[in-house]
Amino acid sequence: MRGAAAVAGQVLAFARLAPFTELALVNGAIGLVTARGGQPLSVMAFTISHRKIAEIDILAGPERLRQLDLAARAD
Repeated sequence: MRGAAAVAGQVLAFARLAPFTELALVNGAIGLVTARGGQPLSVMAFTISHRKIAEIDILAGPERLRQLDLAARAD
């Protein structure tokens, strides 16, 4: 049960950032970018297999995020 509680905690942590999250193409695949105040907080890329999410890669380290070439769309 400890593993389920850890996953639930992570879901809650990301849920509070939902208002700052946008759909994005990440290396040509569907993903999400979370940014607040113009600063990226995380990038998620989804691997889809047989119409289901098979893998989620999350990059949230500030140093690694600074190395990315991110562009924002203007609304």
